[in-house]
Amino acid sequence: MTKPFIIAGPCAAETRDQVLLTARLLARLGVSVFRAGVWKPRTEPGAFEGVGNNALDWLREAQQETGMSAATEVATPEHVRAALLHNITTLWMGARTTTNPFLVQQIADTLQAEIAAGHVTTSQLLILIKNPVSPDLRLWKGAIERIRRAGVTRIMAVHRGFQTGQPTSYRNAPVWSVPFALKLQFPDIPLILDPSHLTGKASLVPDLSAQAMSLGYTGLMIEVHPDPAHAMSDNQQQLSPDELTALLAGLTTRQESTDSGLSGLRQQLDETDDTLFFLLLRRMQISRQIGVFKREHNLPVLQEKRYAEVLSRRLAWARENNLDEDAVRRIMDAIHEESCRWQL
Repeated sequence: MTKPFIIAGPCAAETRDQVLLTARLLARLGVSVFRAGVWKPRTEPGAFEGVGNNALDWLREAQQETGMSAATEVATPEHVRAALLHNITTLWMGARTTTNPFLVQQIADTLQAEIAAGHVTTSQLLILIKNPVSPDLRLWKGAIERIRRAGVTRIMAVHRGFQTGQPTSYRNAPVWSVPFALKLQFPDIPLILDPSHLTGKASLVPDLSAQAMSLGYTGLMIEVHPDPAHAMSDNQQQLSPDELTALLAGLTTRQESTDSGLSGLRQQLDETDDTLFFLLLRRMQISRQIGVFKREHNLPVLQEKRYAEVLSRRLAWARENNLDEDAVRRIMDAIHEESCRWQL
């Protein structure tokens, strides 16, 4: 069993003392990368937006003293150039940036120019790309491809959850299908979970971190502050160093199994999937017949009341059988959308 790749540090670099204290504590825990935001994109004006370039000196000092790589978020070409000038070569793009292909391309062009000018080598650069705000696989995939085309060879994808407009117990919905699909398309790119931004609550971070390791994630990106209650941003989701210590105890990644004992269970799974998709096809064929009836009787395809009743029954069944209601809702919505298409 191998230890997970851990990126940790405060949401924002607030003072030199705060940065150095946190870095020293995290270095003792074996953290691989020390993270701290220098420029903070806030939703509303007037909120703490980071110290700016002065904090890059603190990150460089922490890097030199502890031996950990320091990382910060970049959202503009100016951010990239300033960070590299301070020898900060681990950079991440936030969800808002990944959502905007124009910004991603500007950052990619800047990285390519810095590599060509000899200001940084591809072996030094590590670019972390967070998922976009919405569960749009193509945007995430496109951001990775743009950075790769710039000549960057070391990339990690960071799953920090999505805004879906649906109720969820987390700050952002996991929508696990999107990172799983990304991993299928980029099997060589490590997948990192950011449980701090996904949950929005420090108390939920440990359980979700363990879940990510069980799912085969390479590592975690966790916000840690020496005094979370008085953090200048996102204080509710930051762990203390002691809480991170407890989380990391015994936390390991799972390796791909070659145990032949799984073959029987996997065969059962494949056979169940065959049955499931045969039944799905049968459902669509019935939907097509319903569509013919609706056209003959001048009825609309979409029957909101009928679908609400069906969905209500399925969600009740999910609760009774200890299934995640959000997952069942997404499955039913997808089936309903496809059924409507077959009725047209």
